[in-house]
Amino acid sequence: MIDKTLLDSIDYKILKLLTENARIPYLEIARECGISGAAIHQRIKKLEEANVIEGTRLMIKPKSVNLGVCAFVNVKITQFDVINRVIDALTTMPEVVECHVVVGQYTLLIKLYCIDNNHLMDMLANRILKIEGVAETSSFISLDQPIDRSIPVLEKKHVQNDKKKA
Repeated sequence: MIDKTLLDSIDYKILKLLTENARIPYLEIARECGISGAAIHQRIKKLEEANVIEGTRLMIKPKSVNLGVCAFVNVKITQFDVINRVIDALTTMPEVVECHVVVGQYTLLIKLYCIDNNHLMDMLANRILKIEGVAETSSFISLDQPIDRSIPVLEKKHVQNDKKKA
């Protein structure tokens, strides 16, 4: 396992190329980085083993599969010791695509996709609020998503400079 703090400029370039196009051929990455295809394979394998790269995913446009409503739901739980049971229950709902533990008035922030507002209302009233340990919810419906991208891959020098400023 490699130390994530020891990533070099080639590793950062590989990550940047993969986030721009996850289907880019390894030989093209090798050309861009100026090293052999075998070296790229080894580096990507090491990045995967170090959990720097979690894998690749196929992203489907929700509206293309009749999921026209994207909602963000704040979830307040009754007490913190039920959080794992609540998360486990949310995990069984395919409509829930993200779950974040947050600070503030609410404990969880979830993102879900529904067919329409009736489907969203059913999710809230008959599924999420029925989970033992859920006290209340607060919802926001997304009207549009003008930005949708992977995390930025900043060059190592930028990361070090940012740490010095902090």
